[in-house]
Amino acid sequence: MRSRPRIKICCISSLEEAHTAIKCGADAVGLVSKMPSGPGVIDENLIAEIARAIPPGVASFLLTSLQDADAIITQHRRLRTNTIQICDRLESGTYDDLRKAMPGVGLVQVVHVSGPESVEEAREVARHVDALLLDSGNQSLAVKELGGTGRTHDWQWSREIREASGKPVYLAGGINGSNVSAAWETVRPFGFDLCSSVRTNGLLDADKLREFMNRASDLG
Repeated sequence: MRSRPRIKICCISSLEEAHTAIKCGADAVGLVSKMPSGPGVIDENLIAEIARAIPPGVASFLLTSLQDADAIITQHRRLRTNTIQICDRLESGTYDDLRKAMPGVGLVQVVHVSGPESVEEAREVARHVDALLLDSGNQSLAVKELGGTGRTHDWQWSREIREASGKPVYLAGGINGSNVSAAWETVRPFGFDLCSSVRTNGLLDADKLREFMNRASDLG
């Protein structure tokens, strides 16, 4: 059994933040491209620069709101992360198209957990991807929320998804040092995805991150 769940730090905004996250023990960093709402969006040139600087053994996640497989492939060819986090539902093209065009690139599908319908959605997409990321967004709003809300959701549904999908799951949405133990006991995720809880005035806070990592090291 691994010593602790994987930790992904999202909304990385600079090379300095990426280096800080990795120095503190992060297993993955999230780089946010254009989104309809939410924090952390950075220019694609900066995403590419950070992705080139990530050392082996650390996953670089490109968060994309694109829903067309060809468009995602084109975006990845510009940015070259080793993982794609699909934040909305794929509407045009297929996961097989992504696999064929991007061999060796990890595919992580976000499921915005709202109830039993999310379990069915997760079960369906799980067979196409390497992992699921369970978040608290809302795709039905006029301006979609595709992550970064800082809200928790009902973790019982996330537990059902983890059990039903057969794939690793990252748990996102309002995870912090005070609730991570309860989240772990309820869901037993492969990893946790953090953003606002390890930031101060919008900037990555090494002290908060180290404190969270210390708490996470007691899990497992």
